[in-house]
Amino acid sequence: MGMSKEIMKAKVISTIEENRDLIFDIGRKIYKNPELGYKEFETTKLVKEFFENELNLDVVDGIACTGCRAKINEQKSGPRVAVLGELDGIVCNAHKDSLSSGASHTCGHNIQIAGMIGVAIGLIKSGVYKELDGKIDFIATPAEEFIEIDYRSKLKEKGIIQYFGGKQELIRKGALDDVDMAVMFHALDVGDKKVLVGTISNGFIGKNIKFIGREAHAGNSPHKGVNALNAAVLAMNNINAQRETFKDSDRVRIHPIITKGGDIVNVVPADVRMESYTRARTVEAMIDANAKVNRSLIAGAMAVGANIEIKELPGYLPILKHQEMEDILFKNLIELGITKDDIVQESDFSGSFDLGDVSHIMPTLHPMFGGIKGELHSKDYCIVNEEYIYLEPAKSLALTIVDLLFDDAKEAKSILNNFVPAMTKEEYLNFMNSNDKLIKREFLD
Repeated sequence: MGMSKEIMKAKVISTIEENRDLIFDIGRKIYKNPELGYKEFETTKLVKEFFENELNLDVVDGIACTGCRAKINEQKSGPRVAVLGELDGIVCNAHKDSLSSGASHTCGHNIQIAGMIGVAIGLIKSGVYKELDGKIDFIATPAEEFIEIDYRSKLKEKGIIQYFGGKQELIRKGALDDVDMAVMFHALDVGDKKVLVGTISNGFIGKNIKFIGREAHAGNSPHKGVNALNAAVLAMNNINAQRETFKDSDRVRIHPIITKGGDIVNVVPADVRMESYTRARTVEAMIDANAKVNRSLIAGAMAVGANIEIKELPGYLPILKHQEMEDILFKNLIELGITKDDIVQESDFSGSFDLGDVSHIMPTLHPMFGGIKGELHSKDYCIVNEEYIYLEPAKSLALTIVDLLFDDAKEAKSILNNFVPAMTKEEYLNFMNSNDKLIKREFLD
């Protein structure tokens, strides 16, 4: 007879608590040394060396430019569960702990990696993983933050990546082909609560826009020029005029920024650049809103006689909730002593996560834990409860994996038997590629 599930869970919890200093240490190290997406070389090395030296695991790195992966229970025949953590930081120049480059971990991804490692410690050092009837992978994923578009475009031109999100790349490259379900968590200021469950979110389509006008002396002969900045301003106003056409239930969010407004003040702007996302709650709403945004952009160029180039970028899909996974997590949160009053259910976000792409293909889990204060990506972000944010997510996900893979992996197999993917991998890649295009319109004389 093997261990009972109750004994397994108790051993996992005590092992995580006994190794709290190891978990804190790696979380703090990553926090102090943030790296942006597809540049997480040192962070990848840190995670790889921890898996190798502390847990005696074989690790494959460079899984999507950066990132790494370790596997256990490969001899088991049951389902494969992947535990994910995100490596990259974000830019927040105003934060006290940001580097001179602006890079910071005000995204909380250092906490995710520490939590993923905490799950690994709990399952491996306790020996519990040997009693489970399925495979378990630990995947440190790159580039969740959809930023530095020019840098990633250059990586794409060189054939290093195809998509700008790390989990998108893992799907494309087949790294998740053998994964049956995936779990991870995020940090969030949850006020006086402790955890949010049932996460759903918006997806988005990204764009790089270039308005092309004609230079002229801005003071002496502006009539000879074509003002690309005016085209961009009109385009933004056109987008604003569309907002009342979006259904409230679709949670559409459009937020363009002008990244280049011209060259010098006394020359009519002829090269103006803009970036934007078109976010919405469903794929259908994303496509509808995106078509309206493109019309608005083109109309702005047409109005002043400028040319326009719109580079569509495949963004992220909305996160889909998988209730059977949520139910198992909820029971484990209660077992850990988190009361129902401390749990917010049906968490609804207008932001976007690249786990949304994975959730269209397999069952996923993405709770949001407290222990921080301040908005993510802001100067006010800070960790206020290390004991909670580094340990409780690790415990809850580890216990969930025990439930999924215990007793011939009955729970996992039941979920998979009832699961119908929103997209096959082929359908997903076709959709992504349909949003990877260049739209040009020429109105210059």
